[in-house]
Amino acid sequence: MGEIEKEIKSEEKKIKKNKWMFISVIFIILTIVFAGLYLTKDSGLSTGYAANKAINWIKSYYSANGIAVNINLVNASEVNGVYKFIVNMSSSQGAGLAEYYVSKDGNIFFPQGIPTTPLISSSALQTETEIPKTEKPTVDLYVMSFCPYGVQAEKIMKPVYDLLKNKADFKIRFIANVGGDTVDSVQSLHGNNEAKEDLRQLCINKYYPDSYWNYVFNFDNTCYSLANNANALDDCWKNESLKLGINVSKIESCAYSSEGLNLLKADEELTDKYGVTGSPTLIINGVDYSGARTSEAYKQAICSAFKTAPAECNQSLSTTGTAASGNC
Repeated sequence: MGEIEKEIKSEEKKIKKNKWMFISVIFIILTIVFAGLYLTKDSGLSTGYAANKAINWIKSYYSANGIAVNINLVNASEVNGVYKFIVNMSSSQGAGLAEYYVSKDGNIFFPQGIPTTPLISSSALQTETEIPKTEKPTVDLYVMSFCPYGVQAEKIMKPVYDLLKNKADFKIRFIANVGGDTVDSVQSLHGNNEAKEDLRQLCINKYYPDSYWNYVFNFDNTCYSLANNANALDDCWKNESLKLGINVSKIESCAYSSEGLNLLKADEELTDKYGVTGSPTLIINGVDYSGARTSEAYKQAICSAFKTAPAECNQSLSTTGTAASGNC
């Protein structure tokens, strides 16, 4: 009996050992499975879920205001504890890409992300926003040609330009990165069509400065909505150019060569110099303007930059055409 009992106990030990090995293996497998599900949810599914929750809110907001809008999610990623998402929007007000933010649970929507570093003291901010006075102020409006907020700012600025064009130096400058020696090397937020239009506008401004602002205004009203239709867009900008006596072949030769790229590189250097990251950004006499986006507010800011304000500054402009406060 002694030997039999020993054998029984030995078998029981083997069974217990195998049982715990089996349980351990199952535990490890379940741990891996649940970890995989968690990581997938956090890096992909929850990102898209939160972004689409915000998109549904945006759609309902437009709908409540009687505006039909089509919104497609382009990309979503985690940035500093929240989700940043980019959408392609089209409505009666225009079309283009827009960047927004949303909390991870999708319950809080942020129309704009503003970096808080480096921190700026209130005294430094006050000094920074004071526009120095000159005989002929420089007015540089930094945009992306297919950014809806930039387009709105251009339309707001047009009456100011018409009023003060002989008194101040107005320029539209473009936010893009030139990575090489070809048009395809230009990195622009809204794609290759935007890069080409930026280059064309720079060339139009160089060779037809007196027609440039009229071209921009007409382009924004007629061609901007064709941002995603290359063929229709090509026909549209050419038609608007011909109406103003602009030689299309001359502009194409300039825009799609080193000449146009060098013009865009010059704008890129200025965007780096002034730390411009958003469209639109208005810089007057080298100082970033942060006031209201109306024709009258733009006019008052520019007029404050004259050593001696011209008589035109006494003329009031509309305050009803207000551009949205966002940027690209």
